[in-house]
Order: sequence, then structure tokens, then C-alpha cells
Amino acid sequence: MQKKIETVKTLLEALPFIKQFAKQKIVIKYGGSAQTSPQLKEQFAEDILLMYLVGIRPIIVHGGGKTITDMLDALKIETKFIEGQRVTTKEVMRIVEMILSGEINKEIVSLLNSHGAKAIGISGKDAHFITAEPRDFAKWGLTGRIKNVNADVITNLLDEKFVPVIAPIAAGEEMSHPGYNINADLAASYIAKSVGAKKIIFLTDTAGVLNNDKVLLPSLTRDEVEALKADGTIHGGMVPKVDACLEAVEGGVEKAHIIDGRVEHSLLLELFTSEGVGTQITL
Repeated sequence: MQKKIETVKTLLEALPFIKQFAKQKIVIKYGGSAQTSPQLKEQFAEDILLMYLVGIRPIIVHGGGKTITDMLDALKIETKFIEGQRVTTKEVMRIVEMILSGEINKEIVSLLNSHGAKAIGISGKDAHFITAEPRDFAKWGLTGRIKNVNADVITNLLDEKFVPVIAPIAAGEEMSHPGYNINADLAASYIAKSVGAKKIIFLTDTAGVLNNDKVLLPSLTRDEVEALKADGTIHGGMVPKVDACLEAVEGGVEKAHIIDGRVEHSLLLELFTSEGVGTQITL
């Protein structure tokens, strides 16, 4: 009986957070080990289903960089990165879209649906709801910068009780344009501010933002983030993540979180416990 009582207490502790986030849009950038480990995939699906069933409106934006790189290597197509972002030639773009919009997107949708969520997969090319321009064509090729997100497309799907699963491919302005490869972190951020999300959560393979002694920094402001970037504490692949967090909160999202997707049910720990996990970034 005591074990049952403890279970009920745990549920009651989550109740204030369930009330707080009910009917709210929460954008989740899904990547890292959580996207590749079979066990973590199942736990991610369970987390999303629970959020869905208690009335939260999750929006998932996924990456797939490692899978893309593996396929390019298998096809002997050269790929390189500049400042943490992939240089996207037309040849590379074909593979990027095949992997993101085809393989990975549909795998996530199938996983969520098999657990009982009502998921639907789209890319920014669908209804041209994400349009973009070259970030710097001479430098990155078809790696794009988002110009606009038509939030009505996402809102309509949410109103029909779908969980949108979004591949970060954007449409170009010309009919024959092959599209743009968008950094998934920045795509998630732009979508979050466009739809008026309450939170954005980035699943990563690190505990969060760490200082030079590898100690977790649980909370950061915009000024503190800029200082840590300037002194090199925040570097490499963490730079686009914190930039995406800043873009989101500056665009009206209440809080941005970078959490460890390798931790079991990290999404639920972040949303439904007082302590949370990882690093939160606010203005």
C-alpha cells in the first residue's frame, strides 16, 4: 500500500506543472542519442504521449546529421562543415532531403503513432510553410537562413489534435529550387517564436551548458551567454544551440532549455519536476 501511496504522491507533485502547461505549445528539438538509441527512442515516445494526453501541444523538430554523414560516406560524396554547419551542395541536398524528410521523419512519426499519439510528418516544403534564403551561398551552398514560417500550418495541425513532426527543409522562392538545408536547432527556434510556444527544449548529448571545470550551469541570461561565448567557454556545436535559445527567448518564448537526452525520461523531468534538468536560458 505504501508504494501505491508514493506513486500517487508523485502524480500529485506533477499536477501544478500539468495545469501550467495544459494547452501550451512546447517545441522539442529531437536529436543526439535520444534519436538513435532504441531504448531512448521508446522513452521519448512515451514522454511525448504523456504530454499529449495531459493536454500539452508538443511540436517536434528533428535533425539527423550523423545519419546524413553516414549515407554521404557510403555514397562517397564529400561533405564538410564550416563553423559547425554543413556545406550543402546540390548533390548533398538530395541526400539531406532523402534522409530527413524520408527516412528519419517517417520513423519518428511511426514510432509516436505506434505508442498512441496522433503524429504527422511534414517538412518546410509542405504548403511552403518554411521559406528560406542562402545563409551565404559562396560559403555554405544550399544551407539556408529562414525568412518566414507560416504558423497557421502548425496551428491548424495542433487544432486537429496532431503532433507535428517537422523535418528542417525549407522551400526556396523559385518553383524549381531544390530547397534549403536548415540547421535543426535554428529551425526549432524560429518555429517556436512563430507559433508562440511557451517553451523550447533541446535534447542533446551533454548535461547542458558547462563551465570550464565541466560543471553544469543550471540557468543563464542572455548577457551571461554572450560573455561565455566571448571567452570561449561556449564553443563548437554548443554555439548554434545557445544562439537558437537566445533567438527563441528574444522572440517571445518564455524559456529555452538544453537538456541531456541520454537521461531516461529527461523531457518529463524537465517539465514536471521543480528542479528540472540541464540549463535554462532566459532574458
